[in-house]
Amino acid sequence: MTDVWVALEAGGDPVERGGELRRAYERFATAGRVERTVRPVVAESWRRCARAHVTTEGAASVELGDDELGVYRDGHPLSRVMPVIRELMGVYAVDGEHLVAVCDAQARLLWVEGHPEARRRARRMNFVEGARWAESEAGTNAPGTAIAVDRPVQVFAAEHFRRPVHEWTCAAAPVHDPHSGRLLGAVDITGGDRLAHPHSLAFVGAVARAAESQLALLAPRPTEGAVQLTALGRDEALLLAEGRKIRLSRRHSEILVVLARHPEGLSGDELLLELYEDEHVTPVTLRAELSRLRGLLGPRLLLSRPYRLAVPVDADFDAVSRRLASGAVAGALSGYAGPLLPGSCAPGVVELRRRLVDQLRAALIARGDPGLLADWAYSPWGEDDLPVWQALASVLPKGRGAAAEARARALDGEYAAATWLQRPAP
Repeated sequence: MTDVWVALEAGGDPVERGGELRRAYERFATAGRVERTVRPVVAESWRRCARAHVTTEGAASVELGDDELGVYRDGHPLSRVMPVIRELMGVYAVDGEHLVAVCDAQARLLWVEGHPEARRRARRMNFVEGARWAESEAGTNAPGTAIAVDRPVQVFAAEHFRRPVHEWTCAAAPVHDPHSGRLLGAVDITGGDRLAHPHSLAFVGAVARAAESQLALLAPRPTEGAVQLTALGRDEALLLAEGRKIRLSRRHSEILVVLARHPEGLSGDELLLELYEDEHVTPVTLRAELSRLRGLLGPRLLLSRPYRLAVPVDADFDAVSRRLASGAVAGALSGYAGPLLPGSCAPGVVELRRRLVDQLRAALIARGDPGLLADWAYSPWGEDDLPVWQALASVLPKGRGAAAEARARALDGEYAAATWLQRPAP
């Protein structure tokens, strides 16, 4: 196999490959052993699904009802490019008896269109609008795995983690915001063995790029004077300013985050307290950093006396806070790409990071939506979050909460042991 992301090379025999995969799948399902014939991307996905206690039978859960689905997808950025996606894929899907699906960044299917008979068959496994096909919910599949690995991927036959999906082949590619790079969702084509060809993966990747190009046309780059700051889930923030995309150093990222949170400005002494744990750091050190930052940004953007930004900043962490304040919990979670500057120890950043996590966690627990709680619990930043795991276990239907209950018990035991070890000696 020359391309590990392609399920079946041109000229490959789908029957022979399908039988090989079924044997490898049964060995994994019964003994937990992955054969070398399984592609690495699939093997890694199977292991993730096993750790998440995904069952090999069953169907995806429908999380968005008709009323909620309509409102949610109408406000989703990908709704603006659905005409392009339909134009490129619609006839191909109908003529080939395939389906076209578009999901959000949590792998919830927002649109499922295509051949009527294929749609009827897909309903048996809940491949329908409103259903969540994230790996942690539905196992290995093209849209869920493309979201998980953030790149185009093809999944063929028994490469799917759940047996009811073994008769299908699918290819999906992620779609990103063309300016911020934020993952918006994925576009997918699903059908039979005829899709097990490199062309289908290349095709869906081209459609995703076309969607991103259309988004760029519909939402042009910020005009001169507009500033956007992306700092969630990354140690080095991205700044869009005056038509330029600037990748900031860690210290400059901390300075921009702190100043974005204080548009009124900060004195040198106040900024020192926000940025440095070490109280012995001198104002000279800070002035040197600010001088380098001003040289990078230009003199018009960074002002002094007090230190402040000359224009308002649209920061991704502020957008999450605004959505929470308006009660849009799903929207807030979709915009949360991870902890704010996760490697930073700057006191001002640490406090803002903690506050945002606490607010988002509290909103998720109060909402009690199993899908939203699972999105947080199975994320890298939520895997050790005991309150969320406990909340997830309490809201899952009977018979589906065993994995969450087990994880919550394990975390509770770990925290209790850590607390006991920290007790002062008598």
